[in-house]
Amino acid sequence: MEGVFIHDALRTPRGKAKEGGGLAALSPQELVRQQIDALEQRCGTHARAPDSLMLGCVGQADDQGGHIALIAKLHAGLPDDTAAISLNNYCASGLTAIGQGASLVASGQAQGVLAGGVECMSRVPFMGDRAAYYGDASLPLRARYIPVVLAADRLANAEGIKREELDAVALASQQKAAAAENDPALQRSRIATGTLDGEECIRPGTDDESLAAMPPGFGALQEHYGEALGNEHFKPLHTIGHAPPVCDGAALALVGRRELSESPRARIVAYAECGGDPAASLTAGLASMDKALERAGMTLDDMDRIEFMESFAVTIAKFLRDRRPDPAKVNVSGGHIAKGHPLGASGAILTSTLLDTLDAVDGTLGLVVVTGASGTGAAMVVERLN
Repeated sequence: MEGVFIHDALRTPRGKAKEGGGLAALSPQELVRQQIDALEQRCGTHARAPDSLMLGCVGQADDQGGHIALIAKLHAGLPDDTAAISLNNYCASGLTAIGQGASLVASGQAQGVLAGGVECMSRVPFMGDRAAYYGDASLPLRARYIPVVLAADRLANAEGIKREELDAVALASQQKAAAAENDPALQRSRIATGTLDGEECIRPGTDDESLAAMPPGFGALQEHYGEALGNEHFKPLHTIGHAPPVCDGAALALVGRRELSESPRARIVAYAECGGDPAASLTAGLASMDKALERAGMTLDDMDRIEFMESFAVTIAKFLRDRRPDPAKVNVSGGHIAKGHPLGASGAILTSTLLDTLDAVDGTLGLVVVTGASGTGAAMVVERLN
């Protein structure tokens, strides 16, 4: 993607999605406003006057309804001529917003775009938009909605991924996330928000024994979605220890031409989105990754750091097993299983995290991969600038 740069990318800590959670008292538009203020301090006035504000958000209802990007624009006091775009690409939404913003810049339609995502799951819970699609029996079987956790169990069975493998990646996520909290270099772009200055969902006491003792948590859903599954039955495998916690969070990047600030952090080398089999659900991220790497003319071995979304434990287990990246380069500060998954914000959070992990080792090339329900996915390759 010629001539498009990430000038900075910031994120909130992730707060538990419950009453009294670390971010629960803050509205989604307030989370975005605080990100814009921080970007202005770090990048200058261009962060306060973008051509467009593009926000991913999955639960666009109630406190997140009514065009959340427009509401955030007004709340933050951005100029009237700033366009506002709310988008929903499920769990890929935050990265999709950055990719779409980059496309506007690359095509000459914009000089600078604020792009990212927000999700306050303490206010709008999972499937809180109550879409008819979630139970639409008029669709062909393979097109019907299947909750992601069922898709995760189904994929693990189909791929022959064992419970022990799921436990191993979940434990690694928790251990790396806990260690990263003590490393300021890995939190350079995490902005204390409200009263929260650290990840709230990490379970630092997690060990082999506690994970092994957890029973599968989602098997009963197979009966509820039996028709959509074609009355297929498979072994429940994922526990709550293999699932990313629901949480609140936001992230925002300033994307634009090089001259937009004095010191852009990275160049966008390639971006790709790919659909996937809705019945397999969680494989489009891998397809997007392959397409982005092909466009960049690179391989996984070229990457210094990789942020691969832990949609559920099966996704990261499959990636490590099938693609064999250097595990020391993957999710070095922990992943979603430990830190949580604020749906529409996650792709932008991982982008910010990737830049921090590259800075920490003076790395050059990085990859972010996101995947979501019903065959959604996106990936981006970046080159860190000195």
